[in-house]
Formats: sequence, structure tokens, C-alpha cells
Amino acid sequence: MKATKRIALVAHDERKQDLLMWVRQNKDTLAKHELFATGTTGKLLADQCGLAITRMKSGPLGGDQMLGAMIAKGELDLLIFFWDPMSAQPHDVDVKALLRMSVLYNIPTACNRATADFFITSPWFNTDYEPVVKDYSGYIRRPLG
Repeated sequence: MKATKRIALVAHDERKQDLLMWVRQNKDTLAKHELFATGTTGKLLADQCGLAITRMKSGPLGGDQMLGAMIAKGELDLLIFFWDPMSAQPHDVDVKALLRMSVLYNIPTACNRATADFFITSPWFNTDYEPVVKDYSGYIRRPLG
């Protein structure tokens, strides 16, 4: 991945203010990167922080799946997803699928502020980095014959 990262920003309703505070704190650093977000989160961050953010659909309307597809196509480098562990989500299967994609394609994923702080202060955040991606081709099941 290149020095300019493609970063997805996502937050459940109860965590949007936490993500907003984090983005405000790191606005100057984030402005150097290409930002993506699910719909409601993206609108909030763009309006409150003045950052250029490409918005997907709202998470429950397919935004999480859109970000997952971007990961699978190699179009995202980092996922910062402040999810709410205390509330059931109607689109929980989409959330799980997005997190699965981030693990499968070995992209750094922060699910809380502490991890996001470690990311943004890492020397690799603003430099080239080549992640090792596991070859899962042996896991693909072949049709019985």
C-alpha cells in the first residue's frame, strides 16, 4: 500500500460522537489520505470536520457491504470501525462480513479509539507498507464429482 492510504471510517450510532472526536483530533493527518465512510457517518464527519469523504450508502442499506467489496478489490487500505458492542444491530451479518473481509485481506482494522490512536501514530501510517496476504486458494471447495 502506498503512503497515501485509502481509509474507511465507520461508526455505529452510539459510537459516532467518539469517532467524530477522534477525527477532529487527527484531522490534519487524515486530510492527507483518501477517506471513505458509510452514509450517515460520512455526512457527519464531512459536515463537522470539513474533510473530503466519499460516502457509501448507510451501513444497514448496503454501505458495509460496499466497503467489504472495496476491500476484496484491493481498493481500501485501512478500516476504522467504531462498533457498538452493547447494542444489537439489525445489519449484524453485514458488520460481521465487513470485519471478515478486513481479516481475510489483512488490512489494518481499528475497532476502538486506542487501536485507532496506535494506527495513526505508527510510522507506517504515512509511508509505503507492503502487507503479507495469505493465499486462501487452497480453501476453495471443489464440486463433488
